[in-house]
Amino acid sequence: MRGWFFALIGAFLASACQIVPPAAPPPQLDLLDDGHALMARGDYEGALASYQRALVRGGVTADAQSAIGSANLRLGRIDQAERWLRAAVAQDPDYAAAWNNLGVVLVEQGDYAEASLAFRRAFALVNGDSEEMRENLRLALAKSENPSYDAVEEQEFELVRRGGGAYVLLPTLGQRTER
Repeated sequence: MRGWFFALIGAFLASACQIVPPAAPPPQLDLLDDGHALMARGDYEGALASYQRALVRGGVTADAQSAIGSANLRLGRIDQAERWLRAAVAQDPDYAAAWNNLGVVLVEQGDYAEASLAFRRAFALVNGDSEEMRENLRLALAKSENPSYDAVEEQEFELVRRGGGAYVLLPTLGQRTER
């Protein structure tokens, strides 16, 4: 009887020592990463589809909403981008990249005063540690204080992805004319 008891304890201890493989990342993270890669390649429709799948599989997160907003912005769907980015910052008011991207949308809409507020919030959330956000804020403030401000004659900008999911507005090459 005693041997049977020790055999049972031994089997239990042996099963407890089995190596458990690390948990796979949540499917939402994989889909968001896939979407970011598609955005980097210029496949904005593909990125949008990947971000939407991430939202369905992983739930409504600020990351997914911000990503969908950014893809819509790249596709020229400004109103949709604004709705998604506003939802992202409502869900996570400390999400600097989402505030920055909302500012980009507001600049596209010509709402420089509100864009300045969004950029200011983003810049504060990163403790002033983002040159891109500083430049976005500077441009929006200049436009909100003086709507006729034309540091760049042609108002054609390119939305460029930076690290951490942030985007920055840069004048399109060949269009920049300083005054």
